[in-house]
Amino acid sequence: MSTPRRYQFDNPLPVPREPHPPVYRPEPMPGPTAYEQPPVVVQHIHQAPPDRTVQRIALGAGAGGGAVAAGVYFGPLLVGSLTAIAADLVILAFLAAVGAWGVVTVVRSVGGPDGKAAAANLAKARRMRG
Repeated sequence: MSTPRRYQFDNPLPVPREPHPPVYRPEPMPGPTAYEQPPVVVQHIHQAPPDRTVQRIALGAGAGGGAVAAGVYFGPLLVGSLTAIAADLVILAFLAAVGAWGVVTVVRSVGGPDGKAAAANLAKARRMRG
């Protein structure tokens, strides 16, 4: 025969089970906050670097990204090519001046009196033209 229970809690403890995963319970999002006065907006304004000014103007004027990309890509390319062309023209002008000076010097020295007279006539013609 079994022994009688003396207390209500004399039963053996139940075997512990693994806890259930937490259940997701969505909560409503908070509504918009009503301010008594408008919030203070701290805005830092910095001057744009000079190379970005054209891009910012193009973007602000509603131009597309293609116009900005073209300005960024072709701007320095155009400046570089114009500089190269100008340098070539300066070198060609210098070579032409040196060549003309050489031809005049050779004509004066080799030509004798006829060459000197031709150079003098040429100088007179230039002075008369103005």
